[in-house]
Amino acid sequence: GGQFYLTTTKDKPGRRLDGANAYRLTVPPDVPVTLYWSATAYDGAMHTLIRNTRWYSRSSITPGLQKNVDGSVDLFFGSTPPDGKESNWVPTSVDGSFEVLFRFYGPEKPLFQKAWVLPDIERME
Repeated sequence: GGQFYLTTTKDKPGRRLDGANAYRLTVPPDVPVTLYWSATAYDGAMHTLIRNTRWYSRSSITPGLQKNVDGSVDLFFGSTPPDGKESNWVPTSVDGSFEVLFRFYGPEKPLFQKAWVLPDIERME
């Protein structure tokens, strides 16, 4: 049981996450959870869910979530989805910054022992 959260407001080089840009987070395979994981985008100024979006998050139990051959999952954040990747897309608003909260439901020891590490969000050029 239990939950563990990681949050970020910046990309890998330390720039503020901007809804006008596109980003990718590659979730490595074998996330150490007994239940599921999720990634949710929040408005960076208000710290609330982003208004007027189709959905706010994607998770390991999202129907149709696309996995890579190695079992990892690419999540995409931005105002529009990459071609063919809508099921892995978390919408943002072009009107401001955003932050991401990554949740582990039923976290397991490898997470706390840092044997499994979630990488940084990377801006797509």
